[in-house]
Amino acid sequence: MSKFLKFNVDLDSFIDELNKRVEENNKKIDELLKIKEKTYSNFVKPLGMMDEYLEQFFTPLSHINSVNNTEKTQEIYADSLPIITEYSTKLSQNLNIYKAYKEIYSNEKNLNQEQKKVLELNIQNFELSGAHLDEKTKERLQEINIRKSELSNDFSQNVLDATSAYEYIITDERDVEGIPQSDLLDAKFEENGVTKYRFTLQMPSYIAYMTYGKNEKIREELYRAYVTRAPQNEQIIDELLALKNEMSRLLGFPSYAAYSLASKMAKDEKSVINFLEKLLINSKEQAHAEIKELQEMAHKPLCSFDTAYYSELLKKEKYDIDEELYRVYFEQMSVLNGMFDFLNKLFGITFKKTDEKLWDEKAFSYDLYMEDKLKARLYLDLEARKSKQGGAWMNNFQTHRIDEKGNKQLASAVIVCNFPPSSENNPSLLRHDDVVTLFHEMGHALHHMLSSVDENEVSGVNGVEWDAVEFPSQFLENFAYEPHVLKLFATHYETKEIIPDEMIEKLVRSKNFLSASGMLRQLEFSIFDFKLHTELYQGDEVQNLLDSIREESALIKPPSYNKFQNGFSHIFAGGYAAGYYSYKWAEVLSADAFFSVVDEGIFGSEIAKKYLNIVLSRGGSLSMEKLFKELMGREPNPNNLLRLNGITI
Repeated sequence: MSKFLKFNVDLDSFIDELNKRVEENNKKIDELLKIKEKTYSNFVKPLGMMDEYLEQFFTPLSHINSVNNTEKTQEIYADSLPIITEYSTKLSQNLNIYKAYKEIYSNEKNLNQEQKKVLELNIQNFELSGAHLDEKTKERLQEINIRKSELSNDFSQNVLDATSAYEYIITDERDVEGIPQSDLLDAKFEENGVTKYRFTLQMPSYIAYMTYGKNEKIREELYRAYVTRAPQNEQIIDELLALKNEMSRLLGFPSYAAYSLASKMAKDEKSVINFLEKLLINSKEQAHAEIKELQEMAHKPLCSFDTAYYSELLKKEKYDIDEELYRVYFEQMSVLNGMFDFLNKLFGITFKKTDEKLWDEKAFSYDLYMEDKLKARLYLDLEARKSKQGGAWMNNFQTHRIDEKGNKQLASAVIVCNFPPSSENNPSLLRHDDVVTLFHEMGHALHHMLSSVDENEVSGVNGVEWDAVEFPSQFLENFAYEPHVLKLFATHYETKEIIPDEMIEKLVRSKNFLSASGMLRQLEFSIFDFKLHTELYQGDEVQNLLDSIREESALIKPPSYNKFQNGFSHIFAGGYAAGYYSYKWAEVLSADAFFSVVDEGIFGSEIAKKYLNIVLSRGGSLSMEKLFKELMGREPNPNNLLRLNGITI
């Protein structure tokens, strides 16, 4: 059994080593193609493992560039993208490999389900990459893929640079009245004997002022800086959209949306639009009532930079709930250990901390055990810092599989968040939203780490349809509101007192506060993304499309300077292009499964055990549609999504 790999990256030699590995892989491919009697074991398996080994070499660089971003990591990462993209594009367009896969799929009689799925996905991927097309077209597709990867990286780097570059300095104590003490301590600094406060566009800092800052002009200034970040991304968006449209047409699809759906659960464009617009219609009446209530609280016309501030005031008034009072019960390590305890009770898994040294002193790792056997390793990097990309994500590093020599490799995954930083004097105290985020990313990590699949290409999160991949993360995040679960970790960081029942009741009651408005916001993103990829939009047409969607979805009209799309990294620098709808699509599955577990009392739930053995254990070896039917014995019920959000129809 192989050991867990290290996140070691030699930046000085990385490009040379990458070129060497690509060259060796190309030679190996030529050798494999010379085999006369090709089988799964002598051809498909070695090819799949080559891909895995190259990914394990590249992932640490990608990871370090995200969490410890420097000019050097930017340079090496940018230089490596064309090499990786050219190699993977050529591989995915190799007609001889494509033909060999089709022959093996047709002729080999003893393939198991996992092997069949690997071949089905590979054959589909070859067809979606243009393996069957003429050489001139394949060359153009390769050029497009390389340029797309460069542009996506540039988009992401522009957002990070703009986020890191901005700060707003406050010198008047009156302008920070009402800001929670823990946030003030993070913002406070001394300069020339004067106490000042620094607020930035990093999430913990930005949210703190937008939620609690009384000075409307400062809120607007911060908001304006946030929604006008990276204006140079406007040109990148145009070029990316044009390239995606051209690529789709070369591959025989009318649009990038149609191309994207070829590998997803949703059957066609109409199904997606109907799904999203039905949710929009069902949510609007309640959303209007929510905004009216917010408007009455503000006693003035509401602006986009007001909503977080007045929402917090209304929340306090309506539910007698003060978010800041909860943070003392959500100390980072207490939440983490309590989440581990919950997972032990739900699935029977345990976590043991390692003494491994990692890329930052605030990063750490745990070994995951199932039935006293080592199953996987989990890496965590949870606190915000300047060199780190914003947001939260899970990245898979190693995959559970059996290699070409019969050796087993265990899985490992990385969770990255941007929680308030801890110091010698101040612990990292989380908002409840942060707790939900941690549970969400842990859901992704479990999906990868608890796989029992032996074929790496369909193990863990690999091979799972994109519009189903959020199912396990959303399923787990819902438990962050359950009273039995909260009591496992919500203890006062100083007194160790367990959070009072009254506070839990208020939190649960407030769970769906402004939920219909939040639903409209997510639907706005989803509809914009999907429609943006149904035809070619350029220049002002992108903003005009967004504005037309906002006519139906935005009950508070954003200011004209709001260029949200220039920071929409999910679709322009991530994998969610024409797929942002998948959050809601998967939420139908997660809500349905979640309520079934809750109805069985959570701990000791038979559905939870089946979920572990069917969904988490089997990764991408079967379509999620089939796995869900096996889990629940029926089709998913969309009404449970509305129930989860407290929306009545």
